[in-house]
Amino acid sequence: MEHQFEMVAKTLKGLEEVLAEELRQLGATNVQPGRRMVSFEGDLAMMYRANLCCRTALSILRPIYKFIAKDADSLYELVKEYNWASVMTLDKTFSIDTTSHSTEFTHSRFVTYRVKDAIVDFFKDRFGPDQRPGVRLNDADVMINVHIDGDRVTISLNSSGESLHKRGWRVAQTEAPINEVLAAGILLKSGWRGDCPLVDPMCGSGTFLVEAALIAANIKPGSFRKSFAFENWHDYDSELFEKVLAENNERHDVPFKIYGADISPKAVAIAERNILAAGVDEYINLRIKPLQQWDAAPADGIPGVLVTNPPYGERINMEDMESLYKMLGTKLKRVFTGYHGWVISSNEDYLAHIGLTPSFKEDMQNGGLDCQLREYISFEGSKSDFRREGGEIKGDRPSRPEKKIRARKSDSEWKRDARERGMGGKEAHGHAPKKKSNPLEDMYRPKKGGYARNEERRRKFKEETAQQSEAEELLSRHRNPHALKSLGEAPKRPSIPRPEGPFMRTRRRWKRPDIDSSSDNKESED
Repeated sequence: MEHQFEMVAKTLKGLEEVLAEELRQLGATNVQPGRRMVSFEGDLAMMYRANLCCRTALSILRPIYKFIAKDADSLYELVKEYNWASVMTLDKTFSIDTTSHSTEFTHSRFVTYRVKDAIVDFFKDRFGPDQRPGVRLNDADVMINVHIDGDRVTISLNSSGESLHKRGWRVAQTEAPINEVLAAGILLKSGWRGDCPLVDPMCGSGTFLVEAALIAANIKPGSFRKSFAFENWHDYDSELFEKVLAENNERHDVPFKIYGADISPKAVAIAERNILAAGVDEYINLRIKPLQQWDAAPADGIPGVLVTNPPYGERINMEDMESLYKMLGTKLKRVFTGYHGWVISSNEDYLAHIGLTPSFKEDMQNGGLDCQLREYISFEGSKSDFRREGGEIKGDRPSRPEKKIRARKSDSEWKRDARERGMGGKEAHGHAPKKKSNPLEDMYRPKKGGYARNEERRRKFKEETAQQSEAEELLSRHRNPHALKSLGEAPKRPSIPRPEGPFMRTRRRWKRPDIDSSSDNKESED
């Protein structure tokens, strides 16, 4: 059996349970959700798999050293005691990211400097006064994470490198795009898996559209990344990583289209470029279409899911935000009857103008703003008829159990844990010594009312992509052959297993006799 070790997956507020279930489906053990993180255990392959497959993780950390530090001097001495030669060599660069929740260590930058000095002095004392690894703020070979809770210090290696929300498919963006991790988390919470239509009528740069396509088609979110930080580690196993890449590589069929639309031609042009870069244009219909022009839901035969991130009135302003949210509520009630509507916004006053009773509410964060995610279920007829047919509305469901947050360990438990995992020495026993226009966006601006996908646009996009350097082409082909079809034939690569678990909310499909089951012209509505 491979060596098992502790890991920590960082995430956003409200996505802890979703991420925990993702990890369980991937084979992680001892999975324990916390606050904006999930701790778990696994081997080296599990660490590679978590980086490649987790849609709701921001980073995967591997704790290597735990100790108790009472002040800055003890912090320095204890960090210096660790054998940093087992982590990096003199020719490597490193960076430090610090999070501190402590009355003693109140300035994270000061902690970062002291930890940096201790690491540098370790190498100077061992190899000579001029011998030391370099410090690099961005793209360092070894990324070190320092977490302080009171006097407890945990030092971890960041196996991901750049945040995992930066998938690699986004080539352009609008003013305030939703975070990819948050978009994927909302889709997972909704229960959508490609088994019904999905609509985003205010799609912006297309984040929901692309993430939905990746989920439905079974494409690993990490397959677009050029590299991970663990590839610079001493124990990096390239053959094992190739094996993990090759796991569960088959794309799933997507029987229903994903529809996206936006009132802004510029936003649709940006969304188009992102969709093409991700190689998922075959699954998505995209149009320039304002919300008020939605007179009918996609005629796919069954109700689906509507998910959207409307303007909040913070960074994006509209003349009449209240009217926009009221119109959204009207469309949910009269056009998207039978749909499950999921809306996230930071302004509860605007949300109130939707005029529907939410069946689900949860506090979340988007771009540093406190937000609320709400689900609305629209139906025809009376509430009693809706319930008689098996539908549920607010108050019908049993109360949601309180989230189980990992309890803080006592000092003795924490020290024992550090000793048992081999991550502490004496210290573990308590001996604390104005934005420019983009010509590419204009080039790919779709004609008004036109479907943003045709052979000419594909050809131009492929020509642009083909201008990458040879090394980038080979690496992109290695990571995700479907995303860059212009590079020729390439071996299939793996994709994330379709997770199914308790965090998935099952949806009941309501059939409407007045809807023709035949498909329409499949025009996109994003």
